[in-house]
Amino acid sequence: QVQLVESGGGLVQAGGSLRLSCAASGRTFSSRGMGWFRQVPGKEREFVSTITWSGGRTSYAESVKGRFTMSRDNAKNTMYLQMNSLKPEDTAVYYCALSKVGSGTWDYWGQGTQVTVSS
Repeated sequence: QVQLVESGGGLVQAGGSLRLSCAASGRTFSSRGMGWFRQVPGKEREFVSTITWSGGRTSYAESVKGRFTMSRDNAKNTMYLQMNSLKPEDTAVYYCALSKVGSGTWDYWGQGTQVTVSS
């Protein structure tokens, strides 16, 4: 089993910044990558960004490209999402997820952390 714990959410004004963290523990070996997703009530969960387990490659949704940066600290088994130039439309619950090698899906999810951007 793998446990994922997010932190760092909160309330920020438009144009501000937040950094989310996701700490992974448990059987994290044979992991393929990690990702961030977000969800607004009444809407489907949407992709934000992903990073390979080694931290070598990242990808981003078009809506956050150039504003959000994802990174990993391998020693701490923690990934980060630095969010700059936040907009009200970034308001959502943000979830981190982990995918195992050989899996075609996201196998583990965190509990989510609320990000609220005021205008």
